[in-house]
Amino acid sequence: MQLLQDLSSFLDKNPTAWHAVDDCARRLKDQGFIALKEAESWSLKAGQRYYIKHHQSSICAFILPAKSTKRVRLLASHTDSPSFKLKPQPEIRRHQAILFGIEVYGAPLLSSWLNRDLGLAGRVVYATKDKQLQERLVRLEKFPLVIPQLAIHLDREVNEKGLLLNKQEHLNALLALEQEIPAKSSYLEMLLRDELDFEQLLSFDLLLFPIEKARFIGYKQQLLSSYRIDSLASVHAALSALLDDPSPLEEDIKMVIFWDNEEVGSHTAQGAESPFFNQTLERLLLALGKSREDYFRVLSQSHCTSIDLAHALHPNYADKHDAQHHPILGKGVVVKTNAQQRYASDAYSSLPIYVLASKHHIPLQKFVSRNDMPCGSTIGPLQACISGIPTVDIGCGQLSMHSCRELMACQDHLHLFNLLKAVLQTNEWPQINRNQIE
Repeated sequence: MQLLQDLSSFLDKNPTAWHAVDDCARRLKDQGFIALKEAESWSLKAGQRYYIKHHQSSICAFILPAKSTKRVRLLASHTDSPSFKLKPQPEIRRHQAILFGIEVYGAPLLSSWLNRDLGLAGRVVYATKDKQLQERLVRLEKFPLVIPQLAIHLDREVNEKGLLLNKQEHLNALLALEQEIPAKSSYLEMLLRDELDFEQLLSFDLLLFPIEKARFIGYKQQLLSSYRIDSLASVHAALSALLDDPSPLEEDIKMVIFWDNEEVGSHTAQGAESPFFNQTLERLLLALGKSREDYFRVLSQSHCTSIDLAHALHPNYADKHDAQHHPILGKGVVVKTNAQQRYASDAYSSLPIYVLASKHHIPLQKFVSRNDMPCGSTIGPLQACISGIPTVDIGCGQLSMHSCRELMACQDHLHLFNLLKAVLQTNEWPQINRNQIE
């Protein structure tokens, strides 16, 4: 239960990607990982462990092998979740009410955000009284906001025709009733001054998040309900697997990488389509005295396990799933495949997962979307495309994906953790001898 309690705490502590990366870095540092800076030269030692932040919302950590370097065993996931982002000039005064205007980030289930106590979290850039420029993470929940829903008396057919929300007009968050405030001040500045001492607010990236904590629910607490299960549960399992045994392998690099901006396509400097992974791998090999030829040889023998959540069978909507490929909550880790390559898994890249799961008695399930329903995607195909590394997409099943309150089975997280431990810790890497085939 300790791993699950830690997952619950991890979800509660990290309302944004910046907070998640900061927490990951703290955990790594506590386990003896050494911080690297992208702008500095690297001096690395075999068998040592390191981590590097990238633009504050992505992070990579690795344990170098004790001897030669043959391959990378990479675990990859993402740190962001669907949300509402504050606009640069958020304050709206309308009918004696103060609201904050938002932009929709990713594809949240909009209705799930209504009528909830919401905080603000993210990063703030400001100037101090002595003109120093500083960046800080903030979490504001002393004065919660709310997006109130229209009463049924004013929307009589909502239960029959469904809720229709205009993203521009209906999702502004209510903060206060209008009142006098100091000249040249704003409500946002007043909220921030409760946390920070600054002369001038310069810029910010702030997101709404539900204040309600993660909670174990259901009979015998078999389920976990929380915001940001997608995909902090995957990040937590991968990081925990890395930290479970930080000793080096003989020839393989143990590595995790957690990307930002998956929910908006990953086409950013800190997303999975950026060169951060390739640059990091090449730099660490060069720092170990290897050549660019060695870099390409390592790439050719490496493997990536991309971890994100999967759609479990919804007991009230069973017809939304393929009859032969509907994962059940609590019945094991899901391997995701798609003929259109929305997931990266194929027969070759999935092999290590099947072999290790069988060896360690870890249950697996398979997910394929219906042919008449578009399939989602994740970082797996991008990670595979940018690096050229065979990649398998796996994860835990969940209900209410992209909701303000998601649901997963506790047992699945334990299965995922054990599988990822096996990926990183097994002495003999499962692989086909392609020389015999060729």
